[in-house]
Amino acid sequence: MENPQDIFSSNGGCLIDIVIEKYLVESKESVSHVQLACSMQDCAFPLDGTELCIWNTEDPSHQLLILRGHHQPITAMAFGNKVNPLLICSASLDYVIMWNLEECREKVLQGLVPRGTVMGSLLGKVLCLQLSPDDHVVAVCAGNKIFMLDIEVWDHCTGSLIYSSSVLSAYPLLSLFIDAESRQLVTGCADGQLWIFSLMDGHHYRRVARVDLRKKTETFSTRRVKSGLCSQPEESHLPSTSALGKGEQVEVTFPVLRLAPCDLSLIPNSACGCLSSENTQCVWIGSSVGLFVFNLANLEVEAALYYKDFQSLSILLAGSCALRNRTADRKALCLLASLFGGKIAVLEINPAALVRAQQCPSVGQSLSVPASFCVLPTSPLYLGIAKEKSTKAASQQRCGDGQWLACGLANHLSLVFDASLTGTPAVFSGHDGAVNAVCWSQDRRWLLSAAQDGTLRVWSARGAELALLLGKDMFSKPIQSAQFYYIDAFILLSSGPEFQLLKYHIDTCKDEIKRYKQKSKSKLICRLSMTGAVDMTSLSAVNDFYSHIVLTAGRNRTVEVFDLNAGCSAAVIAEAHSRPVHQICQNKGSSFTTQQPQAYNLFLTTAIGDGMRLWDLRTLRCERHFEGHPTRGYPCGIAFSPCGRFAACGAEDRHAYVYEMGSSTYSHRLAGHTDTVTGVAFNPSAPQLATATLDGKLQLFLTE
Repeated sequence: MENPQDIFSSNGGCLIDIVIEKYLVESKESVSHVQLACSMQDCAFPLDGTELCIWNTEDPSHQLLILRGHHQPITAMAFGNKVNPLLICSASLDYVIMWNLEECREKVLQGLVPRGTVMGSLLGKVLCLQLSPDDHVVAVCAGNKIFMLDIEVWDHCTGSLIYSSSVLSAYPLLSLFIDAESRQLVTGCADGQLWIFSLMDGHHYRRVARVDLRKKTETFSTRRVKSGLCSQPEESHLPSTSALGKGEQVEVTFPVLRLAPCDLSLIPNSACGCLSSENTQCVWIGSSVGLFVFNLANLEVEAALYYKDFQSLSILLAGSCALRNRTADRKALCLLASLFGGKIAVLEINPAALVRAQQCPSVGQSLSVPASFCVLPTSPLYLGIAKEKSTKAASQQRCGDGQWLACGLANHLSLVFDASLTGTPAVFSGHDGAVNAVCWSQDRRWLLSAAQDGTLRVWSARGAELALLLGKDMFSKPIQSAQFYYIDAFILLSSGPEFQLLKYHIDTCKDEIKRYKQKSKSKLICRLSMTGAVDMTSLSAVNDFYSHIVLTAGRNRTVEVFDLNAGCSAAVIAEAHSRPVHQICQNKGSSFTTQQPQAYNLFLTTAIGDGMRLWDLRTLRCERHFEGHPTRGYPCGIAFSPCGRFAACGAEDRHAYVYEMGSSTYSHRLAGHTDTVTGVAFNPSAPQLATATLDGKLQLFLTE
């Protein structure tokens, strides 16, 4: 074997501080598609097929520790998570062996041959290994199966099969990762798919999400282009079969070569831009063309490092890689093997510089749902100031009593039930089309309804009498969304590509002689259109307290924020979902609960086939993605709980789902429905959830 000094060559590295190539080694045999390993100070890779080579990056002599015990070529290896003792597990077709590196180094110093402990044998071709956080369990991926080897005692290890091809992709599993904080298992396949499972008690390895890495990188690049962080030519990073040359077909599927923890808590918040490092759970994804920082909460790519962007790197197309964060200098160590040939390179990555260079800029102005400034005289809301002064005390007393439940039907009717769903409902009739929006006034005196017939009606909640009618001649297209706004001072509605702000007056005087003559009236205050004049699909604003913010969604998959105090668009979120958003739901709270003011800046969006997303208005970032409920073809509704801790949604599998804000997997799956659950609503004053199904049935669920 060559002298270690002859094997390794030092590289001056890149001028850019994002990545530096520290060392390069040439192996006799290719180690492509072999799982490599990195610890805080050590790198591990196979040498001459069956020998396990350990290199300490802090050792200036580059002395190698060679471990022998396999008779077949080594296909995977992984370090343990504890420092003392530091363990490494290696696998081949014949054995899975656990090594104690401290004991092995002592054996070498004594002139003895170090030995490991055989944990399993003949499990098939092992493609990846992963030790649990306490190093007591080893997950072994062989083909498209996963075995869990329990290390109770060194001489007695048991194995159990927990996943098989019937659960996972038909493609082989190349890597897996266990996130201790979120208690999730993340697996990566050769076809570029990520599968995320819950390890929480009682979840029985429930699937949380399935992610296509190639599509996520496309979305990431598109958002950067639209935000102005890069120009259109960056799309050359994205795979294209027409532009690929010979030997580059691996780019088409972005195979997941390696998964590793990416601890952004080690990075100062100022270095992460609008990405909050404190509560963000991220993972490194190593692929053939680059490295990616992937957020396990919102299921999005946060940063991308493409090898070909750095000309001083020796490897531009990888066949294997390993990654590890270093706490001492807040850098990451990457061990990279070439797809062709025997090159193995050691890279030093600066995660802070990478994230800082690619994060979207923060919003120019501070956006907040609760009004933080006085209404300007030039604001469209200025006409509501008088209403604000006269109704504030009364409205705070009568806000959201939770005594009645309103629903709109496809048979042109609106019904109001007792909150317990007992007794005969009150019937509101008059529309000539399906009712697609119903809304209570803040003082609960009025009920608003909008329908496909192009009309909007305001009813007296007590007598089911029509109080205000806005005809179809007022709107160019059917009303998509409608609600009361600014503590009942205005009516807000969307029609086509615009939303309208209407000032209204309801005449409560009763004249039996002229009762058919409408004295109630409305006046258009302003109308605003979405960027690009695309049709709006949803609209939302808070009515229970004073807010200048209006949220809209369009057919082009964007979410746009309007500031009505300024009377203009304030921000645009591009590619909010893979399909148009059909509902926006804000955290509006309740007079029966207390929340921090910042919590009202959270809102939910949902789209067919793309689950539900939680956003923060202050950063315009998706904080979490919920997709454990099937909604492939019908727009199912969503709702925020009054306490702000839970979100509910309907689904096509005849269930309603409840999620906790801090977890990506559902906490409750509510059965008993006979059709698709199309709508959900929390009671503002009691722990109750009402659901509506496509076949016209309502159900009420109570907490245990």
